[in-house]
Amino acid sequence: MLDRCGASARKANPKPPVKWAGGKTGLIPQFEPLFPKIEFTLYAEPFVGGGAVFFHLLPPKSILIDSNEELINFYLVVRDNLEELLADLKKHKNTKEHYYSIRALDPQALSPVERASRFLYLNKTAYNGLWRVNSQGKHNVPFGRYKNPKIVDELNLRLVSEALRTAEVLCDDFSRVLDFARAGTFVYLDPPYYPLSDTANFTGYTADAFGARDQERLAGVFRELDRRGCLVMLSNSDTPFIRQLYSGFDIQVVYARRAIN
Repeated sequence: MLDRCGASARKANPKPPVKWAGGKTGLIPQFEPLFPKIEFTLYAEPFVGGGAVFFHLLPPKSILIDSNEELINFYLVVRDNLEELLADLKKHKNTKEHYYSIRALDPQALSPVERASRFLYLNKTAYNGLWRVNSQGKHNVPFGRYKNPKIVDELNLRLVSEALRTAEVLCDDFSRVLDFARAGTFVYLDPPYYPLSDTANFTGYTADAFGARDQERLAGVFRELDRRGCLVMLSNSDTPFIRQLYSGFDIQVVYARRAIN
């Protein structure tokens, strides 16, 4: 079997290694007909999140960007220091006391491996698998009380590590994609969605909320990518504001149930 870029596909596709609000795993069957039908020279994803599209496509050359420092550090450690991470993950326990002691740690004071271990542990044991931070950037999700959460999926982490070896992974603003994108690049943009209502807003992946001005700035980047001859695909909520921002482009409606990844 060949992937979309002409490279031999791996025996198994990795699953997204973390739970992520707005994860696209369940939408892949609806996305499949919308992906480029031609080979692309580079894949770029400026809001990589859980990486469902990246891990589905497995492109041979990628640029993965996200503004979440914890997430990007995790991906870098999985790619470059997997054995050390697997060893550190063994210390974690599925107890309320251990959870809150790990949550209270300052990630900036930890080594990259310890920081990645903390991130994955909290992601797998927090209530509803939610990664949310307050205005100070501190994780504030309560203990999930799962009976037997699968914190470490070693086989999948090894597949993820292999997939990431062909990717450049960056912690940056989504506009950084403009430094790499050229004609023939496939860019998939999956920003925090514009809220359908005042009570439907969730942008707590980082301490900085993603508001209307960010959506407008993103639309400007989208149009610049299109002008350069990139293959561009974007997901967002179906609202008049978003439709206005992307007027003139092909808009397809897909249906998603609300869940964490």
